[in-house]
Amino acid sequence: MYEVIRATEHVVQNIDDKVKQLEEAIGRKAAKSFEEYCEMCGEIKGLLTARNFLTDLTKNMEKLDD
Repeated sequence: MYEVIRATEHVVQNIDDKVKQLEEAIGRKAAKSFEEYCEMCGEIKGLLTARNFLTDLTKNMEKLDD
């Protein structure tokens, strides 16, 4: 089970990296239109939702392991 927890932690780190890239792009005003800005915000929202699912899963697996 430890390997699965490590894998989810790796995925969470990748999600965090992608969210940071998107936030920095928004901060640099990289979106060329309001539509593109909304797409970037939607991607961040989706990534953060997935991150929450993974962290909840990891917590539940750690509880089962105890």
